[in-house]
Amino acid sequence: MNASTPRVFIAATRQNDGKTTTSLGLLAAVQQYFPRIGYIKPVGQRFVEISEQKIDEDTVLMDKVYKLNCPLVDMSPIAVEPDFTRKYLQSANYDVLVRRIQKAFDRVAWEKDFVLCEGSGHAGVGSVFDLSNARVAKLLEAKVIIVTQGGIGKPIDEVCLNQALFEKEGVEIIGVILNKVVPEKIEFITEFAKRGLKRQGLELLGVLPHRKILSSPTMEIIRDELQAELLNTPVMTNNLVEEIILGAMGVHNTISSFRPGVMIITPGDREDIILAAATTIMTQPHETLAGIVITGGVRPNANVLKVIADMPFPVILAENGSYSVASKVHDLIVKTRANDVEKIAVIRDLIAKHVDVKRILNLI
Repeated sequence: MNASTPRVFIAATRQNDGKTTTSLGLLAAVQQYFPRIGYIKPVGQRFVEISEQKIDEDTVLMDKVYKLNCPLVDMSPIAVEPDFTRKYLQSANYDVLVRRIQKAFDRVAWEKDFVLCEGSGHAGVGSVFDLSNARVAKLLEAKVIIVTQGGIGKPIDEVCLNQALFEKEGVEIIGVILNKVVPEKIEFITEFAKRGLKRQGLELLGVLPHRKILSSPTMEIIRDELQAELLNTPVMTNNLVEEIILGAMGVHNTISSFRPGVMIITPGDREDIILAAATTIMTQPHETLAGIVITGGVRPNANVLKVIADMPFPVILAENGSYSVASKVHDLIVKTRANDVEKIAVIRDLIAKHVDVKRILNLI
């Protein structure tokens, strides 16, 4: 296996701690030093089917954003399907999987100056089929950066748990990145997290402030999650949803909530709220909503549908009731997509400003 191309493995203390956000920003930052970059997610758990191949979602994102010029199947060599673990436990094929990962890495690294390897969850994820993140990092001969959520006590405790497994596999951790830190606490967290990590022999490589935009879903994501029908062809299709309002109150009270970033959830028979939104667009164009979700599968009448057709923001029709819709949106795990141009710009800026990229490159 290729042992000369510089590489780093991005791990985390838990799922959804910011591995993909960090990877997305680091690729852009590293590209300033190594123009030809590669990416691989050796073991993926969330995948889509492309040309009959199961490809991890994060791999698709990286390829669309950076045009990596490498077959997707090599950047995502193993997709953990629902029955993957059962089949492995019945008839282990460890050596086959190892060769698949290493050969995929060789192809990804071909004529590249640098390869970023992204893990899937904490260090132990994948242990059940003998390919924990710690083991995969060892197989790829990669040094590790651990991403964890902002704070001092709990994050460092979790880092130490992961550190033990990486050290057991003989993998070097070059440092830690704290994510989603309250901006007002940046200096305090930086000082004491640095002290706490140093006591564990670890270096603090960056502290990323929390940005609401990165945890806010778009109307497109919500539509996909609800499997809802789009009732119009809006000019603005990818609006960020920063606040949710249930249109269960009187129309006058609901109108007071109409402002940018707000998504209204309302039953289809509350046509007064829908029409009030249309009126607000004409009288206060700067107070445009993020979107409207009509619930219960109740389609408005033909006249209201004509009004909806002219609305500049998405209006979607969901089969579930208002409470179910609100619960699903509340529990939604927000993943960055390739068309989230504003989010991606924020991510790149965060990494460039708050992570010591030169130090990372020196350590690997």
